[in-house]
Amino acid sequence: MSEIAKREHGAIDMTQGSPTRLIVAFSLPLLLGNVLQQLYNMVDSIVVGQFVGASALTAVGTGFPIIFLLASLFIGFAMGATVMIAQYIGAGDKQSVARTVDTIYSALLAAIVPLSLLGVVLTTPLLTLIRVPAEAFDQARVYCIVVFLGGIGSLGYNVNAGILQGLGDSKTPLLFLAVASVINIVLDLLFVLVFRWAVFGVALATIIGQACSWIFGIFYINRKYNFLHIRLFQIRVDRKLLGQIIRLGVPSAIQQCQFSVAILIMQALINGFGNDFAAGFAAANKIDSFAFMPIQSFSTATTTYVGQNMGAGRLDRVRRGARRAMLLSTVVCIAITALVIPFRRELLMLFNRESAVVAAGEAYLLRVLTPMFVLAVMFILSSVLRGAGATMVPMVASVIALWGARVPAAYLLAYFFGPEELYWSYLIGWVLGLFICLAAYLRGRWKEKCVVAEENVE
Repeated sequence: MSEIAKREHGAIDMTQGSPTRLIVAFSLPLLLGNVLQQLYNMVDSIVVGQFVGASALTAVGTGFPIIFLLASLFIGFAMGATVMIAQYIGAGDKQSVARTVDTIYSALLAAIVPLSLLGVVLTTPLLTLIRVPAEAFDQARVYCIVVFLGGIGSLGYNVNAGILQGLGDSKTPLLFLAVASVINIVLDLLFVLVFRWAVFGVALATIIGQACSWIFGIFYINRKYNFLHIRLFQIRVDRKLLGQIIRLGVPSAIQQCQFSVAILIMQALINGFGNDFAAGFAAANKIDSFAFMPIQSFSTATTTYVGQNMGAGRLDRVRRGARRAMLLSTVVCIAITALVIPFRRELLMLFNRESAVVAAGEAYLLRVLTPMFVLAVMFILSSVLRGAGATMVPMVASVIALWGARVPAAYLLAYFFGPEELYWSYLIGWVLGLFICLAAYLRGRWKEKCVVAEENVE
């Protein structure tokens, strides 16, 4: 049998073969997909930064954490469903996979309208709370409201991608993102350069691209996987599975949500230093997002790898895969940092050429990108624990690292040493989070958290 065993329709069987090759093979499509996703997010920023102005760049950069704050409430539950699907696939239980898909889609359809309306209502208070500069406030408000009203496309895409990743298929979500990216880029240029719709045009292009990608994904899944049948506007909930999804998903949802709150608090601190500093942060954050993509891809691959092998009862493969994933992620992270740092100024000038904006962006990249290998190790360990079903540990590590270290350290560093030095708070938080995740991994209680094993005991 080949090193990379295939299930039906091209999905990867991660319960046999070399862990390194499996994780790399699964990660590459994810990496390309993340590149496409960040590309069209970056195009949003480049278009408004170059053709509308620094205030528009600040508006788009400031709006993202607010949008992610409410979206994360549901994305966390989708992560829980992904873990369950991976474990059921490892155990060969397609019927439970189908019922899990039905249940998570029913939750999406029930939650989307309240989430969208909540986002619209909270937009103005949240923008006020984080002290968005006056010249960017109205544009940020428009951007957030438009994206919230079209949020079904983004959440739907994430659900589709999570389903496929749990199945072992990381290539197909790349097609979904390709659809969204092409549509978004074309509409960005049309709406901003031709129609002169500025930030509104960028937001509208984003939701149209995401909606097309989501709908395309539904048709694809229904056609390629004969045991899955996604039917919109038809509620089919398995209460027992919903309980499992909530048990696995609530910690991930809390982790994502409190991370978004921390970003908002950090954003309030950053916005307090003026529009140029905030614009530099927004531009550097986009570059940082690209540098982070390999870590994110290896992390997602590790979650699926661990989930399938936990479902198959292969703890020996889980341990080997964890070690290989940490090594891969660290080496790639260091290599990317070595490539980006020498060209940081040229990269920042793609977004805006004002000297104050570029200088602010350089301060971020030098202090956050250089030690990012620490984040790489922490993320892989979190993914191992999450894939095994021990979702509480990554949540606790994230909460303590953010609120016990990064946020207070950012304010203290800014107060005593100046705004540029606040970015060292990222490393402080990463080190604390890594210590907690490593301690939990070495303790080994995650081995008892498999959903399939629990059901067999029952």
